[in-house]
Amino acid sequence: MQENYFNYTKEELQSSPKIPLVILPENKDVFAAMAQEMVDEIVKNNELGKRTVFICPVGPVGQYPIFVDRVNSRNISLKNVYFINMDEYLDDQKQWIDKDNKLSFRGFMDREVYGRIKPEIVMPESQRIFPDPEDTKRIPKLIKELGGVDIAFGGIGINGHLAFNEPQDELSPEEFLKLQTRVLEISKETRAVNSIGDLNGAVDAMPHYCVTVGINEIYSAQKIRLACFRDWHRAVVRKACYGEVSAHFPVTLIQNHPDAKISITDFVANLT
Repeated sequence: MQENYFNYTKEELQSSPKIPLVILPENKDVFAAMAQEMVDEIVKNNELGKRTVFICPVGPVGQYPIFVDRVNSRNISLKNVYFINMDEYLDDQKQWIDKDNKLSFRGFMDREVYGRIKPEIVMPESQRIFPDPEDTKRIPKLIKELGGVDIAFGGIGINGHLAFNEPQDELSPEEFLKLQTRVLEISKETRAVNSIGDLNGAVDAMPHYCVTVGINEIYSAQKIRLACFRDWHRAVVRKACYGEVSAHFPVTLIQNHPDAKISITDFVANLT
């Protein structure tokens, strides 16, 4: 059964979303807004002598070149900044894929973010954190030690997943929200969609497993900022903002977060 909200016009979409929406002209504007919020939060906390803790994605990634340029041009110190990346692909032995693999999120961050920031201002390696399949308790413990996450940034998957928190229909929303960092099997829908952008559609070459921060860590952040800009995000955003809260479409759980926002392009807001 197709829900009516999938057909919402731009005006209807904006009428009463359960997650606040920001509509921007183009992809570059969405990425620039995310990069600027990252910079603003770091500068604010630096001035207060406080650390900054982000949960960060590798997808979307368009914000990173802008972020790197603004950090370098303004000599913004990242020495008191922690990047906790959302997830990483695993091989069939449920170990991190090699960092040199083109799919590796660890490799991407090293090449495109940390390796492009001036050495004198980039954060130390100990503050560049990825979930570890051998120590899944580390990130929840670290977040507690650091006093929480300032902002969790991310995108939304075609089945509503945040990070790699895939739908689990057997769980209630309350049970799903308790899920923390863990190893899991990637759904066939996610593997198919990711293969289109990353491997030219070679779905059989996509990893079957991943390690991901939990929805619990994401939801516990003071702010959640999501970005949507792909053609299939039109349906995803409408379901995120108007669908029933459920573990079947995990992003709907964010409807109850006190400071969440989804930035989308005008293309996503419109249906034609």
